[in-house]
Amino acid sequence: MATNLAIDDTLIESARRLGHHRTKREAVTQALNDYIQRLKQQEIIGEFGKIEFQPDYDYKKQRNAA
Repeated sequence: MATNLAIDDTLIESARRLGHHRTKREAVTQALNDYIQRLKQQEIIGEFGKIEFQPDYDYKKQRNAA
């Protein structure tokens, strides 16, 4: 799917050089992948403290069951 975006050339060139990417497309693809990964990590962090654990759960016993 072809998409035309108006991105600051100085910004994308800096990202391309710093990331050692050969093309602008590689730089943009990597930037989007990093952005998505960071957002997913933030979702997971948002779940901390919301999950209830059973205090009597024995994880070592569960390992031996397999």
